[in-house]
Amino acid sequence: MKGKLREVAGVFLKMGIFAFGGPAAHIAMMEREIIEKRKWMSHEHFLDLIGATNLIPGPNSTEMTMHCGHEYAGRSGLFVAGISFITPAILITGTLAWLYVSYGSLPEVAPFLVGIKPAILAIIAQAVLKLGKKAFKKTVHYIIGALVLAACLLGLNEVTAILGAGFVGMLIYLARNKGNLNTMAWLPWILGSSTIGFINDKSLQVFLIFLKVGSILYGSGYVLFAYLDAELVDRGLLTYGELMDAIAVGQMTPGPVLSTATFIGYQLNEWSGALAATAGIFLPSFLFVLLLNPVIPKLRKSQLFAAALDMVNVAAMSVMAAVLLQMTWETCTSWQNILVAAVSFLLVFKFSKISTPWIVVQGALLGYVLQLI
Repeated sequence: MKGKLREVAGVFLKMGIFAFGGPAAHIAMMEREIIEKRKWMSHEHFLDLIGATNLIPGPNSTEMTMHCGHEYAGRSGLFVAGISFITPAILITGTLAWLYVSYGSLPEVAPFLVGIKPAILAIIAQAVLKLGKKAFKKTVHYIIGALVLAACLLGLNEVTAILGAGFVGMLIYLARNKGNLNTMAWLPWILGSSTIGFINDKSLQVFLIFLKVGSILYGSGYVLFAYLDAELVDRGLLTYGELMDAIAVGQMTPGPVLSTATFIGYQLNEWSGALAATAGIFLPSFLFVLLLNPVIPKLRKSQLFAAALDMVNVAAMSVMAAVLLQMTWETCTSWQNILVAAVSFLLVFKFSKISTPWIVVQGALLGYVLQLI
């Protein structure tokens, strides 16, 4: 077991260092490292985990690392995987927070980030194609998938699209079976909340604020911004400009964007606040996954839940495809970015043995060199 835990720690620590690009990119990296390279589970079960993760609050990609760790090394693997994945982001973000508070500005790292997003496009594209082949089994899947893709591109919230698809899957099952259910499926749905009130200890106050956010957060970094604006700016704990800088740091560092909490915690109460905010925002995810993971195989046996989960998986792949299209539109705006993307696609699809981190590294270096031309 110790050998497995060391392997889990090594895999997700390395992934945490190179995991740029948001949840879709992180999950694509996991597909390459966990399914293709190490074969810890089947594509089908990996898809089920993605679908189930989309139905609970918290950072999806971080929760997926926990699921993967649990599948390979049990409960201990769950905690080792999650902690290993978020640790690089926390350390980097904490260091940037210290520099920001001490010197009033952030280091200039933009030149090295130019080529990362184009490289990540190739990683996401490969994952969408491979997982999509497993998710899309019937004509109705293609129809719902196309509708979800179109809806997301038109601005529909991803969580709403995924939940809606799951509901449609249940309705189709009920229609085909005339409403007769042989089994009942219950999905653990845990929403946490806390009342902040007047608390003297500042770090405890910070912990409770971020515990509340981590317990109810669905969606992207933009949703996180809205929550933090209400919890921090409206309360006078942070200025709008400081919050914008914190969100920017979360976007430009590897790992989950929720590492923004570490940056904000340091702004509020230095290292004590950074630790409190980090613990608060990630703790609910560990609890959600710990409760949900053992239940998923049992729920898959329910015909009703299986029908819903199949459709949720289809919707999740469509959401990833929508993210890919949006990122491509926003990223490929210069010949340099297009060239980095082309080289990355060649490496990903023609040289599949190349590890994901090296795809990211070559994108960063090639993008930096091309910016000098």
